[in-house]
Amino acid sequence: MLISRRKVLKGMSVAGLGAAGLPLAAPAISQGATKVSFTTSWIPEGPNLFAYIARDKGFWKKAGLDVSVARGSGSGAAAQAVSAGTFDFGMAATPTVIVQVAKKLPITCIGQINYDALMGIGLLADSPIRKPKDLEGKKFAATTKSGEFPFLPAFAANAGVDLSKVEILQVDPNVRQRLLIEKQVSAISAFAPSVVPGYIANGFSPKIILFSKFNLPLYGNALFTQQALLEKEPELCGAIASGLNEATKFVLLKPEQSLDIFFKANPEMELAKDARAQTKLALDFFRYSVVHEAAKKNAIGYAPPDDYKTMTDLVMKYVAPDGKRPDLDKAVSNKFAGPVKLSDAEWSGVPASLADVSKLLT
Repeated sequence: MLISRRKVLKGMSVAGLGAAGLPLAAPAISQGATKVSFTTSWIPEGPNLFAYIARDKGFWKKAGLDVSVARGSGSGAAAQAVSAGTFDFGMAATPTVIVQVAKKLPITCIGQINYDALMGIGLLADSPIRKPKDLEGKKFAATTKSGEFPFLPAFAANAGVDLSKVEILQVDPNVRQRLLIEKQVSAISAFAPSVVPGYIANGFSPKIILFSKFNLPLYGNALFTQQALLEKEPELCGAIASGLNEATKFVLLKPEQSLDIFFKANPEMELAKDARAQTKLALDFFRYSVVHEAAKKNAIGYAPPDDYKTMTDLVMKYVAPDGKRPDLDKAVSNKFAGPVKLSDAEWSGVPASLADVSKLLT
């Protein structure tokens, strides 16, 4: 942390950034930008593209912040790195953040980024499986360390599937994908953005039965920070959240421009064959998962308390039964959810641009 940070943020308030971290009407500082560190949960890709937009479109810069964006190595690692003070802020899958809080990491979600992790059952379009019950009597491949696997029993219970009648093969992720292509299994469990682009690039037609369609609100990424930083410097937290929310709005409305900015920032990511098409598909999965009543009715970044309670119930039952149940008043805050919103017309226009993704999800 820089010693001058509090003075800089005080300057923001004078220039138009209130205690809740609302957008500035004019540039905030004359003393120089405040350096802040941010980590994504994975390598640069479509689902975390908005972080580079927040940085390179100036949504953080106009609040007087010089934010470095580091690539991550997993949601759990990101949560631990922020907790340890290696980074000031981070993003990670919401269930993973809840798990880490249950393990007593002192972190708090200060913004909900997207509302569906897109966990589900992966099929090929010519599969005889048309509904979850059809899994019974079939072979199924899964990776036990993958984030969706612990919630498979919850999905089965809600979808009316008797898992004792499903032959589950526990395999490596790459083997999992190949087994489906080779029809050695009828289905797999996976995150849609992780497997669908690769299948399509290789000429296959996949489908995903989403867990979220069966009353399992397992959210995507959340913005989080140390509880101590939130208490000490709420203006900074508000500025980071507001800039990220503006970036999310930008990618919702301007996906092609977002891709241009992303590849300029990460030129190595465009070297692979069909890189832009695959990144666009992954970005569209992200955009799909932001379209949610919570964001429409409240603001981008709003975290619905009831869904957080349900997610916590699921995490404590299936992932961290020996952990300490998080105090949600400390684990999640809606103080910085706003005022970034889309108009009704803007919201209604987004799904039309997601037709290709929507037809892949059932």
